[in-house]
Amino acid sequence: FAGELQRLGSTTPLMLGGATTSKAHTAVKVVPAYDGPVVWVKDASRSVPVAAYARANAPQIDWSSYTPPRPRMLAGSGSFTRLFDGYPLEELRDYIDWTPFFTTWEMKGRYPDILNSPSAGTEARRLFDDANDMLDLLVKENWLTARAVIGLFPANTCGDDTLIYTDESRSQVRTTLHHLRQQGAHREGVANKSVADFVAPVDTGLADYVGAFAVTTGIGIAGKLEQFRAEHDDYSAILLESLADRLAESFAERMHQRVRTEFWGYAAREQLDNDELIAERYTGIRPAPGYPASPDHTEKLTLWQLLDVQDNIGITLTESMAMWPGASVSGWYFSHPQAQYFVVGRIGRDQVADYAARKGWDDKTAHSWLAPNLAYDPD
Repeated sequence: FAGELQRLGSTTPLMLGGATTSKAHTAVKVVPAYDGPVVWVKDASRSVPVAAYARANAPQIDWSSYTPPRPRMLAGSGSFTRLFDGYPLEELRDYIDWTPFFTTWEMKGRYPDILNSPSAGTEARRLFDDANDMLDLLVKENWLTARAVIGLFPANTCGDDTLIYTDESRSQVRTTLHHLRQQGAHREGVANKSVADFVAPVDTGLADYVGAFAVTTGIGIAGKLEQFRAEHDDYSAILLESLADRLAESFAERMHQRVRTEFWGYAAREQLDNDELIAERYTGIRPAPGYPASPDHTEKLTLWQLLDVQDNIGITLTESMAMWPGASVSGWYFSHPQAQYFVVGRIGRDQVADYAARKGWDDKTAHSWLAPNLAYDPD
């Protein structure tokens, strides 16, 4: 197995242990045959709850009857990425989900019902009118610049990791996406999901793909915010920030729609209105690193490298992996019909050790980045 991973150019860490191997055997036979990290543990049972329970209870996908769709944009282009600069804000305006906008302003209720709410309707309508007046201006005067980069790459899953290949020959691994798996005990018939489940495993022989994206509507916002604050107009500054955030989310929605229907094209006949898009009635998902299905923020580093995000569209990452400008969204695209959003939730020491080995982390680093998901006190 180590030899096969080496042939593919993988750097996925291997965890070995138990009665079938020894520390000496691992050092003499396995380590020289594989360039990726190799971890030997005295007690193989440390990884049993992950491998024997959660992974054994993964979603059952019939790969034998599935043909992964090849992205349309790869036909003849030879390029795995596409850039967008100065994307029309007027178009993105039509994709705004207004309910979170009102939540930002601490107004409870769903749009458009909140506009007629007995308790909040008057204030909600005033805020909504102000927001649309500002949208008119920022579109007309180009206060903000919308930029995006997307990529669609040949990929296969190996365990709970996804291998991204350098090209469609699939002879060399370019990078690896690391995923976590739900570890809690579920009722019978409910699987322990990982994002890795939705990409064809290496041993199926299927040529599958994974997408990546980063979008921003925050280019240019700093100057306008500075102007409002110099004028002591905090209301307009906060309103602009909240609108930029909504436009970034609508940009992510619009690009995902175009990926499904145009660039990847696996749902070319899709016809959904904005309410249906907000309700996620489409095929495929776009989980973001740092969010429930993919809670490790550091996976953004891989995404940034794949898409050359900083140089291409100007989004930077802070030490805590926050995106700047703040009105930015990034994530992965998965096309399988069974792909769905979920919450990884709490994970145990066994999975943390397994994940740390795959990432090449020490315990302190793993506990730091995975702290919100730990089912135990690391101290």
